[in-house]
Amino acid sequence: MKLAIAKEIAAGERRVALVPDAVAKLVKQGVEVLVEAGAGAKSFFSDLAYEEAGARVVADTATLWGEADVVVKIGELQESEVHQLPEGGVFIGFLNPLGNPALVQRLADRQITAFSMEMIPRTSRAQSMDALSSQANVAGYKAVLIAAAALPKYFPMLTTAAGTIRPAKVLVMGVGVAGLQAIATARRLGAVVEAFDIRPETKEQVQSLGAKFIDVELKEETVAAGGYAKELSEAAKEHTRQVLTQHVGASDAVITTAQVPGRKAPILVTREMVAQMKPGAIIVDLAAEQGGNCECTEAGKDVEWNGVNVIGPINLPGTMPVHASETYSKNISSLLQLMLKDQELNLNFEDDIIAGSCVARDGEISNQRVRDALAAQASAVS
Repeated sequence: MKLAIAKEIAAGERRVALVPDAVAKLVKQGVEVLVEAGAGAKSFFSDLAYEEAGARVVADTATLWGEADVVVKIGELQESEVHQLPEGGVFIGFLNPLGNPALVQRLADRQITAFSMEMIPRTSRAQSMDALSSQANVAGYKAVLIAAAALPKYFPMLTTAAGTIRPAKVLVMGVGVAGLQAIATARRLGAVVEAFDIRPETKEQVQSLGAKFIDVELKEETVAAGGYAKELSEAAKEHTRQVLTQHVGASDAVITTAQVPGRKAPILVTREMVAQMKPGAIIVDLAAEQGGNCECTEAGKDVEWNGVNVIGPINLPGTMPVHASETYSKNISSLLQLMLKDQELNLNFEDDIIAGSCVARDGEISNQRVRDALAAQASAVS
């Protein structure tokens, strides 16, 4: 089997899908690995390192994609890359299938068997393949560092000859993987941390990290399939905002992480809430690419609103390419182990992980949620 590691072409993307250590293990299993020249350069993995791991470095992009049985990427597949995939081939990577189902349809039209890392089942057996979690972990960590660097005051309490400096107050909204890492990082930096999530079962996790959980009583189901937060009704959203307004206003830094797969991010911080924050306060919105959890967020920009700095970073994992690449590489490698048998690709669609992550197969979209998303988009256009 020939496995190709494609060079990322999206603006600002510095990660690589497989690192040399992972390549070496695959080569020992009899996999022929091709890597596009310079694919790992922005992650500080040289072509020489890949060659020493047993890969063949290919300078020509068309040759790399054309020879491959399987192509792996980490950055979202670009439209220009779809037609470089050989018909009947296999693709593994981030596809944003619920947000961009039309891309999956184009892959299906080319008879590509496509596996989306976003669709890996959230089961204990699949934990080592959970790329959403591995990259969210990086994002949660980096978000707090951004907030700490931008805040015009210390995070920790300090006792100095000039007096005692009070610690910063940090509010984390959304207690998934990114939120938990944000809480832990803010606590390590010495801040006083509060956290909120609509899922009540996250309370214990928040408290175990030394933060205070904000209780908001909601009289509706708050957990969707796979353990994700469910989108709330408008009444529940309004009730939540009323409870959170005071906490937002008292915070020096707010980290928002709430996202709903395939949908616009829910608004957690309104302009009215921002108006109550102290001048110099910071909001770091990790949902900026999905429209933002804050009404003032602009994706990829820092916006000053009534003295509050609202930061809308995009692709934070790409700003920490070494560890983001290493962890994603582990995710991909673990998935590949399920797909390999006797040095060849063996796709067992009776396996729940392989079946669950496959979004295109035999010329059709194979995932019902993606089919529904495509139908919804078509209906909206018409």
